[in-house]
Amino acid sequence: MEWLLGIDLGGTEIKAAAFTTDGARLSSRLAPTRDGESENGRPAFVAEVARVLDDMTRELGGPPARAGVAAPGLAARDGSCIAFMPGRLHGLENLHWQQALAQPLPVSVLNDAHAALLGELWQGAARGRRDVVLLTLGTGVGGAIVSDGRLLRGHLGRAGHLGHLTVDHHGPPTIAGTPGGIEVAIGNATVADRTGGRFTMTRDLAAAALDGDSFARGIWEESVHALAAHLAGIICALDPEIIVIGGGIAELDDFLFHPLRRHLDTMEWRPRGHRVEIRKAALGNWAGAHGAAWNAFSPCP
Repeated sequence: MEWLLGIDLGGTEIKAAAFTTDGARLSSRLAPTRDGESENGRPAFVAEVARVLDDMTRELGGPPARAGVAAPGLAARDGSCIAFMPGRLHGLENLHWQQALAQPLPVSVLNDAHAALLGELWQGAARGRRDVVLLTLGTGVGGAIVSDGRLLRGHLGRAGHLGHLTVDHHGPPTIAGTPGGIEVAIGNATVADRTGGRFTMTRDLAAAALDGDSFARGIWEESVHALAAHLAGIICALDPEIIVIGGGIAELDDFLFHPLRRHLDTMEWRPRGHRVEIRKAALGNWAGAHGAAWNAFSPCP
């Protein structure tokens, strides 16, 4: 049986999933990333991935036909490694996965947000679409773009880092140095700053707002208003058919999507009344593993 392996390497956890070529999930595993540790002279996360590969090979009666790895950072153009990832996941930068796993197995590597969008295109909320934007709302804001069926990578692989687009040119910088990016306006990392220390997590801010806390509701409305303005600009720039929103903040469901759609009613350019569909991501935390596997089998051009 031909099967595909998708690996999503996160900061604390590795998600691995085996798929048939038509997308049926055959098996899955979780393993610790063990960032900063080493094993047999190499990063511990390589050893963890190798163990997962061995386990699945035994379970499924043979090795995968192809494997894909999704990870933070900018992927090399040839898909062999993550070429730029400073500051965390020590040993990931310029690690050639096919060599590291020491098996005659084709391995394709791409950015984790790019992989998440490919996963949603293959088996999730954007299935069958050709013009899609993905935003992941969590600690920061990640993103990816498929335009006319092509994954936009850009010159260095920076394309899709939508969290760094400015919505307030007087605002504090994002980690990329751009002033007042949308991740500053709605990311989980800035909740304490936005609320004067009253809240430290988006879920607590949302819970207080739902309980009638007018201060919390005002902060939340301002954050969603900024997100809507951000999406209105993206719509003018990229003309997507659908925008998919994932990440932990998307789990607030109607508390996020109702005000977001309400604000877009006054901001979005809608020729002949056409509105861009806003949809919650369908694959949750497994989107990256899906996309990594699909990229290995049928890379998005």
